[in-house]
Amino acid sequence: MYWCKIATTDHEFNEIAALTYETFVEEIPQHKPNKEKRLVDRFHHENTYVVVYKHSELVGMVTFRDQRPFSLDEKIGEIEQFISPEQCEKLCELRLLAVKKEHRNGRVLMRLMKALYAYFFHENYSACVISGTTRQEKLYKQIGFTQFATAFGTEEAKYLPMVLTKEKIHSFKKRLLDERYTFYPGPVLQQGPLGLTNLSHRSPEFSDLYDTMIHQLLLLSGARNVTTLVGSGTLANEAMLGQLKSDFNNDVGIIISNGEFGERLASQAQAWQLQFQKISYAWGEPFQLKNIKSLLEDGQYKWLLFVHGETSTGTINPINELAKYCRENYVKLCADCISSFGSKPFSMDELYLATAVSGKAIGALSGLSFVFSNETFLYSNAPRYLNLPYYNKGEIPFTIPAYLVQNVARALLAYPQRYQELENRMNQLLSSDLFHRHGIKTSHYPMIATLQCNPKFSRDAKLNGLFLHDESNYLKRNMYTQISVIGPDFTEAFKKLQQYYDQYLKVLQKSEQYLG
Repeated sequence: MYWCKIATTDHEFNEIAALTYETFVEEIPQHKPNKEKRLVDRFHHENTYVVVYKHSELVGMVTFRDQRPFSLDEKIGEIEQFISPEQCEKLCELRLLAVKKEHRNGRVLMRLMKALYAYFFHENYSACVISGTTRQEKLYKQIGFTQFATAFGTEEAKYLPMVLTKEKIHSFKKRLLDERYTFYPGPVLQQGPLGLTNLSHRSPEFSDLYDTMIHQLLLLSGARNVTTLVGSGTLANEAMLGQLKSDFNNDVGIIISNGEFGERLASQAQAWQLQFQKISYAWGEPFQLKNIKSLLEDGQYKWLLFVHGETSTGTINPINELAKYCRENYVKLCADCISSFGSKPFSMDELYLATAVSGKAIGALSGLSFVFSNETFLYSNAPRYLNLPYYNKGEIPFTIPAYLVQNVARALLAYPQRYQELENRMNQLLSSDLFHRHGIKTSHYPMIATLQCNPKFSRDAKLNGLFLHDESNYLKRNMYTQISVIGPDFTEAFKKLQQYYDQYLKVLQKSEQYLG
């Protein structure tokens, strides 16, 4: 198994020095021999070393550096005089491309190329330059480099100034996407073709398709009504809050938060000038149900809003208990079910309002959001696009893409069997060594799990085509990395992630490091 990471340990740097000596002293006579048979690059402390392993043996490397002047600047003058201003916006230099002789094969080259491209895009470089030895000119061209100035050096060690542009990488990257595995809680990989891209939302065919989707949504949710919006879950929550504002303008409610999306709900409710008491718990902390029950028995609160599936920590919050307390105290219960809907069976039959989306647990394309209800709303003073009664006048008021409706209808055919499939995947994840060592223990639901580990692990995973969920600011602040189980290729993807993790751990243990 060949795989890549960014070198961080003293053990790795020692192996890099040995490979640098072997390549650029013994093979290419660029530097003088020494007794230690080690060569430390003069820019070592400014270099980022992307290394390739076979299992736990370091077999190759390539070095990125973006501090000027470059080595190439010193050889041919400022690079800006040779390439376009657009390519010079954020330049880096690629140096010290080296692979052990016994591992110079197509698999190593492909692995290095993928890692090179991934790091290039992660750092948002505009172009990459290199002093390419003429001995490996064919190799550099395979990677995507083109010569932009006259060769320099001696007959024994002659070099070509070459550049790799973002546009060139894009053309190569398309061919590598087949081996890209994502663990996002949305969007979800779609494996089938999209159809009906030219079907009008006013046509009879669309009406039949739309009715089918609505019937499936109501069957799965247990709600009486559902309104379809074109937009994100945030839009659906705005529509829900707009209806609450119309129905309970002068009444006080409760918003419960134990994560990022609970905080967002409260922020949106403030923008609508809703009157509410906010109950805040630590991220992932279970609701204190006795305290909530006591508050509801007080009689002053008319509605309660919470996040059912709190994506930021992978926590499921108790919908049945809250429904019981609200029913007993004549309080209208509302829920953000954006991440939970489709992940596990539950009923919305006691919810006043609830929201969901297409591009999460049900596995469809992102683009549609849904507001479920068990009331027939006759009035709202919300803006027209967020006005739920306006959607219920018989005719679909705004354009809804038919291909999204068809895609959701197809995805919903997987139920109820998909519930068990997602649960099996989550059990596989929770029983893994990766989660055992780094997982945050909380009330999980079959959608996403949260790890707390060094961000370098997730960064290096990207070099190997494994994209964990870690880019959101709320995750970065808490050093959280998340793995979702909703992708259609999860089983294959998670197997590759486990293989990568096993090798990664061995390399760190060799250096007496810990993933932390």
